[in-house]
Amino acid sequence: MSVRYKLYQDNRAESKNRGKWYARAVYNSRPKTLKQMAMEIQENVSVKKSDVLAVLDEMVVVLKKWMQDSNRVKIDGFGSFKIGLKTKPADTAKDFSASKHVVGARINFQPEVTIDAAGQRVKAMLQGLQVEETNENDVDKEDEGNSQNP
Repeated sequence: MSVRYKLYQDNRAESKNRGKWYARAVYNSRPKTLKQMAMEIQENVSVKKSDVLAVLDEMVVVLKKWMQDSNRVKIDGFGSFKIGLKTKPADTAKDFSASKHVVGARINFQPEVTIDAAGQRVKAMLQGLQVEETNENDVDKEDEGNSQNP
């Protein structure tokens, strides 16, 4: 298993890196679903897909409830979730009003970090990661001047 990438060239007129090449991760056309996850988990444990799916569905409900109750939620081996806010400034603390100044919210995810044998911090979900160029790359490496920017 590898994360596949596609090459692209920076063609922005104002860029100091104009003409340089970069890789972008490419993904399968459809995202994996909770049902597919339950099916794969069922193949690896002695629990039926319906039971796994019920647990995963409930995990989503509880995760949302806990985060919306101002909790940071840590899933061992995976990472932590919390809600972050986007706000506009107020002139004084007394002037600040949630209805006026909170303009958005987001979910922040912080992957779990482990320490490898060399003492380096490594995100747990990236340990052992391999990358490879996708077969669909439309870049002619012999004639880079005529390539397309996907």
